[in-house]
Amino acid sequence: MKKLSLLALASTFLWAPCRAVEPSIPQQYQQPSAEVRAVLDAKALPTHQLSPDQRSLAIVGLQRHRRIAELARPVLRLAGKRIDAAASGPQLITAIESLKLRDLTQAGALEREVSLPTGGAFHQLRWSPDGQRFLLNRRTAKATELWVGEVASGKLRQLKGVQLNQVLEGELVWLSADEIIALTVPSRRAKAPHFDAPTGPAIQEAMGRASPEVTRQDLLKNSQDEALFAHAASSVLRRIHLGTGASQELGEPALFVSLERVGGSVVQLLTERLQAPFSYQVGWRDFGHRVELRDLNGKIKRELGAIKLREGVPVEGVITGPREYWSSPHADAAIFWVEALDGGDPNVKVPQRDRLMRLDPPYLGAAREVHRTVGRLASLGFAETPERALVTEYDRDRRWLAVDLLSLDASAPPQRLQNRSMRDRYGDPGQPLMRVMANGRTVVRVDGGEQLFLIGQGAGPDGDRPFIDRRSLADGRTERLFQSSAVDYERPISMLADGRLLSSRESAAEPPNLRLRSGIGLAQVQAVTQHADPTPQLRSIKRELVKFKRADGVELSFWLYLPPDHKPGERRPTFVWAYPLEFSDNSTAGQVSGSSSRFNSFGGSSPLMLLLDGYVVLMDATMPVVGEPKTVNDSFVEQITANAQAIIDKAVDLGVSERSQMVVGGHSYGAFMTANLLAHTDLFKAGIARSGAYNRSLTPFGFQSERRSFWEAQDVYLRLSPFNYADKLKEPILLIHGEVDDNPGTYPIQSQRLYQALAGTGGHVRYVSLPFESHGYSARESQGHVLREMSDWMKRQTRDPRALPSAQ
Repeated sequence: MKKLSLLALASTFLWAPCRAVEPSIPQQYQQPSAEVRAVLDAKALPTHQLSPDQRSLAIVGLQRHRRIAELARPVLRLAGKRIDAAASGPQLITAIESLKLRDLTQAGALEREVSLPTGGAFHQLRWSPDGQRFLLNRRTAKATELWVGEVASGKLRQLKGVQLNQVLEGELVWLSADEIIALTVPSRRAKAPHFDAPTGPAIQEAMGRASPEVTRQDLLKNSQDEALFAHAASSVLRRIHLGTGASQELGEPALFVSLERVGGSVVQLLTERLQAPFSYQVGWRDFGHRVELRDLNGKIKRELGAIKLREGVPVEGVITGPREYWSSPHADAAIFWVEALDGGDPNVKVPQRDRLMRLDPPYLGAAREVHRTVGRLASLGFAETPERALVTEYDRDRRWLAVDLLSLDASAPPQRLQNRSMRDRYGDPGQPLMRVMANGRTVVRVDGGEQLFLIGQGAGPDGDRPFIDRRSLADGRTERLFQSSAVDYERPISMLADGRLLSSRESAAEPPNLRLRSGIGLAQVQAVTQHADPTPQLRSIKRELVKFKRADGVELSFWLYLPPDHKPGERRPTFVWAYPLEFSDNSTAGQVSGSSSRFNSFGGSSPLMLLLDGYVVLMDATMPVVGEPKTVNDSFVEQITANAQAIIDKAVDLGVSERSQMVVGGHSYGAFMTANLLAHTDLFKAGIARSGAYNRSLTPFGFQSERRSFWEAQDVYLRLSPFNYADKLKEPILLIHGEVDDNPGTYPIQSQRLYQALAGTGGHVRYVSLPFESHGYSARESQGHVLREMSDWMKRQTRDPRALPSAQ
């Protein structure tokens, strides 16, 4: 073979025909359409906070979007926590942009603006127990400050020398309306540890003891992580006088995770702090705790007990021994905790699972048992009347919820207030109104010693109609005081002491505004707020609840949204947004959620934004999976397929959708559903999957409602993993994921590996990784880009929604 000279070889390459190179994918944040951007950037409607004395209302304007620069601030990812070490707080806060006060005692009173100084982000509004003051935190680049405001004047001032530490706990204790105890940065804290290099490898071992832990991110890895975590999370109790601003530290710094005032004539503190050894398998909430009773000098008066490190616990189980502590807000000053009777294992068959224990002052000797629950004790809420509490228990085998009114002194048998399926929205009697006592503790409100107020969604076959009931504890009778009409949506907020009802009313055309109802039947109405519509362009969007059945008779529904320019009889490309839920029976599976009278207000990365680009959207399409809790996933694929088929058939029958132009999407478990539908069916033209999990071998100790481990139900794990069917997933799919997703099970590697599998087997896939974003997307730049990606993907995979419909 004749050899070519270097010159000839070079000439050959220079003159060889060039292969076309695809343009590079833009690596900059993209903006959605002008119509979508206008809605995305519109001001959010304010939120409201009623003062404990019910005399004042705070009207709070919250920051709608963060900037990506805020997410990019240095953060420590330790022990399952993301820490802004410079500010001694959590990585993310929701900033308050405006604050107004409104007097509720005077009709027509004007809203008074509270001037918020620049230079930081105010957040976390808290009222004093008497309603005369309010507290705000302000985050700066170097600290989290504490500010106090006077309701009468509206003036706000900083409490000098106070730097809060909210890494693990953000609550505080009210000693009076003038004094608090808060967790702050120790005044003599050393500099943070600095490591130029690791001191050795990270080592873990398991020697025969089963420890089926949920997969989590940001866990401790070595002793250096432990040192950084201990430094950032250590705080000290500080007593602060709000009037003078004087303050002093109490006791020594510790890793405090809970701080509560104990009732009684002598003010004491119930504290919990983390104790070593720390774990590299679980997050900080599951570390061992030391529970102590302290005086107002911070001195430990009693060692009450310890909460074990939560390792080696059965799936959906609990630790043995005490696992949660509460203190009575009343004069009895009793301490309560809960213990498992089944060894913490939900698979053990026992007549009762938990017991509630009580220890009275002077906290010596053995505690006594005051109550047992058939299911797992989930919460304890003290009532306003002493020696009473609401106890909530949960039966995981039936997905059942029960609430009892308990006499803590055993003076009367428990009174059952609620007994229903967790999924039964129609049978929900509502949640009790709460009240703040003079000592700052929040309790269940009981008027006249015998009357509860219950506020509920009022769910029914035609949608939600919120209500407020008054229930007599003497005879169990319930009286309905108010329920929203079917033509608007009015949500009760609180029944005031003078008999007036504060509520929030909205309609499809009018934004939510507060009103006061009074008189006979609460028929007299007084307007409290007059918030304007921030997005009038959305009023021409049409919304309708559509109900139908799948082939086996299970009832389904979706909210049909039609774009502003949609014409009757016009079929358009359609986006279906859904999230699977598990049910034990058909009756609860078909229950309706939502109301056609709600005000259309959406933003962020909501799929409803696609309406502004002309698409039909089937929102919250029900995707029930019905069966026994332990084996419900055995038919997951078949049931979501039946759901999807029925959804498409109904949309086509309504004349709004084209069968060949349907795209499915979902977030988290909805993304998992999306990938499975594309892998196992040909029902959809394409899909959009956000922040999902696609390989269930990476979540081997359960996922969502799955109780069995990978080794107990390997066929189910493998079949429900779209990753295993990458070669069969041929419909185009858009994958979006936050690059620092810390939600259990949805590591970013889930999307990375599915992308690689699809790309390697000839699939049609686009993968977008969002910098600094977690499971949800909070930066303005990220939200705008996600909406642009979704819109562009719809345009690539379907026809122009505003073009003439294709032949059916």
